[in-house]
Amino acid sequence: MIDRIEIYVTKLSTRLKRIFSSGTYDTGPNDSITSKPVLVKIYADGVIGIAQIRPISPGHFVADTTQSMIAAIKEIYGPALIGRSIFDLESINEMFDNRLANNPAARAVLDIAIRDAQGKALGTPIYNLIGGSCQPKIPLEWSVSMAENVQTIIDESIKAVDEYGIRILCLKMADYRGWKQDVLHFEAVRKALGDDIMIGIDPNAGWSLTDSLLAIHELKKLGLGYIEQPIARHDLHGMQMIKTAAAGIPVMADEALFTIQDAHNLAQHRAVDVFCIKLYKVGGISNAKKIAAIAEAANIQLNCGGLAVQSQLEAAAAAHFYSSTPKARMMGAAEFVFGLNSTAKDPLCPESDFKIINGYVEVPQGPGLGIIIDETLLKNNTLLQEHIN
Repeated sequence: MIDRIEIYVTKLSTRLKRIFSSGTYDTGPNDSITSKPVLVKIYADGVIGIAQIRPISPGHFVADTTQSMIAAIKEIYGPALIGRSIFDLESINEMFDNRLANNPAARAVLDIAIRDAQGKALGTPIYNLIGGSCQPKIPLEWSVSMAENVQTIIDESIKAVDEYGIRILCLKMADYRGWKQDVLHFEAVRKALGDDIMIGIDPNAGWSLTDSLLAIHELKKLGLGYIEQPIARHDLHGMQMIKTAAAGIPVMADEALFTIQDAHNLAQHRAVDVFCIKLYKVGGISNAKKIAAIAEAANIQLNCGGLAVQSQLEAAAAAHFYSSTPKARMMGAAEFVFGLNSTAKDPLCPESDFKIINGYVEVPQGPGLGIIIDETLLKNNTLLQEHIN
């Protein structure tokens, strides 16, 4: 039974700033808790389940913030978890719905921590509890930030390919200068890297339908790999039109997909070819597997999104989900490269075998998530701590 929960807000090694259609993605000053990762420890019958999620707001399409995550866990979800079995996940998810709807990032970190506790209690990796290891070696994708100068975009793309062996890139789009500028950026990266690299695009719902249709017409000539959520999340008819215009190039839902009900609605409308699963967005592994089942029934593929900035724990959770899914049901590659001690070290786990090797990473093999954090580093990097008994 769960008898104690601890909440930590932790520092990042370095501040990360990126540009996308709705503004700046910014992890903020190091002494501020805003936009910092939330780590949860769940104590139950001698095991400790650990997970970490960094809310990506302010500045993006998900409502959760660090502060809202703490409040939801401390005041509502956490007290209702005390006394429950870590194996009673369906009842726990029902409680989440009934006590406080939505709040996917808060739900995700608790769901993953409970999964970690289950794995540790049984002495097995999480993937063995959710379908097995269909893909022990996971291909990786690099998300490339927008920039004022196209050379900055080219340089980041080349670094991903040459330094890390990445073969799939996703270029952020919806530049303030218009869709023609986006096409020029894509063309420059394609010219720099050649035809062997898959290059997808993600306007983060920043294009109009007209812009999308015009841009896609031009981008198809340049070897466009896939299209991620070009328009507003609720415009399913517009997504259908884009899918038709794409003529076989996969169209992916991201901002349009938060819940299992969203997945069902997208499937009914045949609006997209791919669902982008981000654990912080859908509420954890439990809901991710349910969305995966809807996708399988509707012959829709999956993509594993989320940067997992400087968090081995967050990246590992996505890796277990990815590994549990057969290769034929996936499109593209996993996005969690920033959690693999690549551009900056995880302050809680700076040295690890969970790292990029020639564009791939192997799913951790240890019990639960398979990631061991340094408790001294946790203590030294904690900005805020709360307890629930």
